[in-house]
Amino acid sequence: MNARDNRSSRNNKNSNPKSKDNRKPSTSNSTFGKPKSSNYKGKDVYNVYNKNRFAKRLQTPPKDDGTIRLNKYIANAGICSRREADEYIATGVVTVNGNIVTEMGYKVQPGDEVKFDGKKITAEKNVYFILNKPKGYITTSKDERNRNTVMDLMADATTARIFPVGRLDRQTTGVLLFTNDGFLTKKLTHPSYDVKKIYHVTLDRKLTNQDMAEIKKGIRLIPEGVAMVDDISFIEGEPHNQVGLELHIGWNRVVRRIFEKLGYTVEKLDRVSFAGLTKSKLKKGEFRALTQQEINYLKMI
Repeated sequence: MNARDNRSSRNNKNSNPKSKDNRKPSTSNSTFGKPKSSNYKGKDVYNVYNKNRFAKRLQTPPKDDGTIRLNKYIANAGICSRREADEYIATGVVTVNGNIVTEMGYKVQPGDEVKFDGKKITAEKNVYFILNKPKGYITTSKDERNRNTVMDLMADATTARIFPVGRLDRQTTGVLLFTNDGFLTKKLTHPSYDVKKIYHVTLDRKLTNQDMAEIKKGIRLIPEGVAMVDDISFIEGEPHNQVGLELHIGWNRVVRRIFEKLGYTVEKLDRVSFAGLTKSKLKKGEFRALTQQEINYLKMI
């Protein structure tokens, strides 16, 4: 037999349907193969089964008994994330009705009193708003003399009990943050976090270069001490009685007092930025909810 005959023989062998190399592998014992039952319908049966199971689950939603997992309760209170809450629970700093709870998955019942590190917390959903405060409104929840407060402007914002973060005096306008997130409020108002505020200041006369240099060095105020600003400059395209001032200290009426110490009167004071938030596109007296991106940014400060 010559070479041509050998090639022909091999080709005929491979084309033979009964050839060992050409047979399909058996799937009778395979996990992913077809079962022996003649009723098997492949993927159709699997899809129908899952579709029916999903539909049944939709028809019988889980019963809401008013309970909430302890880690979620802590997270909703604005303390930390759920994962971090589990770590805190394990250390024994969380109590429910006066009893230390370290059990993972513990469910808080309606009416339970939950304390974190000795302080009572609530699981009310946190909300966040920014207001472009107009003149003539006091930054307080209530006023004994029935004067207008910033809460009058926020009456229709939410049913949650919100509070202003920090203060703006009655004649100061601009960015004012509102939330029911006590943990974030404490952080944004604590001096150690160096939360930046930027103001547009309008004076009764032009600010001299010498006085600007004095402000940069620091102005001593009583009783707090030396008020240091982060930056001060003239506003481009505006007369020199208008300046931009950036600082992080939160002393009472600190901006007005800085200029008053040098003999100036602040005619207008507008906070254009607080903790990176601005009042862009908000008219005086208007508010809006913060975006999720803005909320995440505040929590990373």
